[in-house]
Amino acid sequence: MSTAANGAGRPAQTPEEIEAEIELKREQLAGTIDALSAKLDVKSQAQAKVAGVKADVRERADPNLVAAGAALVAMTITALLLRSRR
Repeated sequence: MSTAANGAGRPAQTPEEIEAEIELKREQLAGTIDALSAKLDVKSQAQAKVAGVKADVRERADPNLVAAGAALVAMTITALLLRSRR
């Protein structure tokens, strides 16, 4: 690093240091843009929320209750089919 001042009270930077700093700023800016894009993408946010709710429901679902509900639906359909044949 050079010891000459650059007018701002900091030592002068080499071209390699400047390029490294520019690359770091580009990466930071890209991250900021990605974060802003994600916040503005309402459709993706809604899809993620739906997926989260579905996963939560699946975790909480009682297998016995699901089986009982399926049996009830099957019996109702059978009863309606038998009734319609009369």
